[in-house]
Amino acid sequence: MSVVVLTGAGISAESGVPTFRDADGLWEGHRVEDVATPEAYDMAPTRVLRFYDERRAALARVEPNAAHHALVRLEEVLGEDLLVVTQNIDDLHERAGSRHVVHMHGQLLSALCRVCEGRVPWTRELVDHPPCPGCGHTELRPDVVWFGEIPYEMDRILHVLGSAHTFVSIGTSGAVYPAAGFVQHARRSGARTIELNLEPSEGSMWFHESHQGRAGELVPRWVDELLAGRLA
Repeated sequence: MSVVVLTGAGISAESGVPTFRDADGLWEGHRVEDVATPEAYDMAPTRVLRFYDERRAALARVEPNAAHHALVRLEEVLGEDLLVVTQNIDDLHERAGSRHVVHMHGQLLSALCRVCEGRVPWTRELVDHPPCPGCGHTELRPDVVWFGEIPYEMDRILHVLGSAHTFVSIGTSGAVYPAAGFVQHARRSGARTIELNLEPSEGSMWFHESHQGRAGELVPRWVDELLAGRLA
C-alpha cells in the first residue's frame, strides 16, 4: 500500500501556527504581495527578511499536535510507502518524528543563496545579511517558495502520486496550485482520495470521501482505521 498525504495550513493551525491568510486576506497583518513575492524582496529586503526572521523565531513556541503524531505512527508501519508532502514551511512534521517529508514550499529553517543557489540549514536571523557559508556572498534569503516561483520536487511528487494507492489531503484550502491539482492527478491514476478538513475545500468534489472536523481528531481516527484494516 502506497499512501501520499498532502498537508496544509490547517494541520499546523491547531498547533498555533497562523494560517497563510486570515479573513482579511492578510498574513499576520501583511499583504501577501509585500512579503511573499520575489518583487517584494527586491523592493524591501529588510522588511521581508525581518518578517521571516520573526516567523522562524516563533517556531520555538509551538509543538506538533495529535495529527502530526498520528502520521508518524502510520510511517512506523508503512515506512517508505508513506510520503508526506507539505505546503507548510514549519518543522512540525519532523519534530513529531516523520522522516519521509517533502516541503514543496520550502522551509523556514533553511536559507537560500541568491548567488550560488546553495541551500543551508538556518536558525539565526537573516536581516543583518550574514555571508553564505558556501560562497561568502551576503545574498542569503529565506528558502521559501514565493508566489511566482516553482515549488520544490514537483517531478518526484507527481511520480509518487501516479502510483499511489491512497491520497489524503489534510487541512488544505484546495485553492493554491499546483497542490490543489494533486487530487485530480492521483484520482486519474487510480488512487482512493480522501479529504480531512475543517470544511469542504474548493476541490472537495474530486475526493471519494470528504470528512469535516479538526485534524487532531480526524487524522488519528483515519490512521487507526487504516492500520486496523491493514493488520486484520
